[in-house]
Parts: sequence; structure tokens; C-alpha cells
Amino acid sequence: MTIKTVNSGFESFIKDFVNLDEDNTKTARSSRDWLYEQLKDFPNKVDNFPSLYSGKETKGFGSFQRRTKIRPLDDIDFLLVFKGEGTTYTEYSVDEIELNVPDSSEKLRKLCNADNKLNSIKVVEKIKNSLSNIPQYQKAEIHRRQEAATLKMTSYDWNFDIVPAFITNEDSFGKNYYIIPNGNGKWKKTDPRIDNDRTRNTNKKFDGSILEFIRLIKYWNCNSNTPKVSSYLMENIILDYFDGKHSWIGRKEEIRDFFFNLKTSIFLSHYDPKGIQGDLNDLDYDIKVKISNHAGNCYDYASEAIELESQSEHKKAVEKWRTIFGNDFPECDE
Repeated sequence: MTIKTVNSGFESFIKDFVNLDEDNTKTARSSRDWLYEQLKDFPNKVDNFPSLYSGKETKGFGSFQRRTKIRPLDDIDFLLVFKGEGTTYTEYSVDEIELNVPDSSEKLRKLCNADNKLNSIKVVEKIKNSLSNIPQYQKAEIHRRQEAATLKMTSYDWNFDIVPAFITNEDSFGKNYYIIPNGNGKWKKTDPRIDNDRTRNTNKKFDGSILEFIRLIKYWNCNSNTPKVSSYLMENIILDYFDGKHSWIGRKEEIRDFFFNLKTSIFLSHYDPKGIQGDLNDLDYDIKVKISNHAGNCYDYASEAIELESQSEHKKAVEKWRTIFGNDFPECDE
């Protein structure tokens, strides 16, 4: 389609190519909630399925939960939280934790190694195998992928990634964590509550403008001709940028200023807000240079686009934004 102004171009672009389709999102949330209810009943319906944490059986996490996911909607993540039943843990590092199951926890013991250490692969397999007990899912594609049991329905475009988890007791600092599989049989720490809260609070601070901004930059990241930054790192780079700001100056101006910031911030440390993973920015130096150079070019294009628009040169301004975001950004029909 064609448009007459930069603003109408952004609105069309965001609606048709960046944001998730509204009807798909409603269907996804409804199907997710229905699956939640089925999972909660597994201890009553599936032989030797361990007990779930009452009232906290499931916990949404990931970009779909934070409302920062862009098209296409390909996966929906959530935690399935089990009762520890006296299980303790030994932490060797944040991504290598052993869970020690007591004799009294019979169902969890069935998923342990010979040394009574809970095997996360066996727990994921138990979830995966149990999903076929839901009649509606008997023809679905169900498999294990790293730390998740993945359910793919033929009627949906997206997967459900179901990750088993336990909640720790509070430590000496008053914090507790979720412990999830590390992909090789042991466990690791995470806490999606902190990511969810950080995104929600930053969005609220800037009157609801941040979620869409994150999605726009993630689209740019996924569709540019430079090396890609992981989705989670990019979200944190964006949130770090807004941590240093006090007011929203407008979508186009914020995009321009973010690119200016990214030229240097891509070389900096960006720490895990959960305090678990440390510096998230483990990109190679040559990749950082390529991203910095591209961000610098996009800063120049955005600056020129804003100046051209101020001179009512809408067609030329739109072409600058198309240079940044690609051909999915609509053309101007002037």
C-alpha cells in the first residue's frame, strides 16, 4: 500500500508487519489459558505425575508475556511449577545446579538419577509424554527441545514451550528464584518476574510508548543486513537506554536518538537485571563494530528523515525510513 505522510506510514507498518495480529493474539492467549488448565490437572490424571505448586502452577515468561514479541508468533513460553516436597539444591554456578530429592518425594524420585539427583531431562520428558493424555493433543507434534517440552498443534502457527520449574526458599538477601533445566540434565536459576516488572514499569514511566518502541527496534534488528543481536539482549539494551531518560520526545526522535546511543552502547556491558547471568553482551568485537557502523548510518538516515519531514518533503522522508526499516515500510504516493 501507499501512504501520504510519515506518521501514516509508521502506523501502517507497525500494524501490518511489526505487531502481532490481534485475532491471532486473542486465539493464542485463549489456547494458552486452556492448556494451563489441562496441565494443572495432570497430577490427578497422569500416573506418577509430580505435584504442582498450588496457586503458582504456571508462570508466563518470554517476549509474548512481556508483550514485546514481533511477527510471526512462533512460540509461547511458560513455566510449569512443581512442589519441591523437601527437595534441596546445591549450586555450583548459576547455570549448574543439582536438585537433591528426599526419599519421601516418591514421584520426583522416579525422575532422578541413581544418586537421587533430579534429572531435568527426565522431568521434561515426563511433561512431553503426558501431553498426549489430552485428547485434543493426541495428533499434535510433541517433542523435547533443550529445557522445554514443545507442543505444536497443526491448527496453530505457534508452539507452546513448557518449561518445568521449582521455586527456591528466600536466600540471605530475601530473594528467591525459579530453577529450570539447563539443557544437559541439571538445572539453572532464572526469575521472569524481574524481566516482566522491568518492562512493565518502564512502559508505564513513558506512558505506554515503550512496548511498541521495543517491537520496532526488534523488527529492525531481525531484518537488517548486519549481524543480529539476540532478542533478549536487544530488549535490555533498549531498556538500559530508557533508564537514562526522563521524558519521551516522540517516536521518530527516540528512534533517531536510540541509534545514536547504540553506536557506543553496543560496546558496553549490559547486565542481566535479574543479577544471574552477569554481562549479557558477549558479542565478538568485530560484530559490535558492524552493528555500531550500521546504527550510525541509521542515525544519519533518521536525522535526515526528520529534517525532510519538517520541510514537508514527505516522499523523501519516507524513503529514508524505508532505508532503515526495509521495503515493508509503505511507499509514499506523493
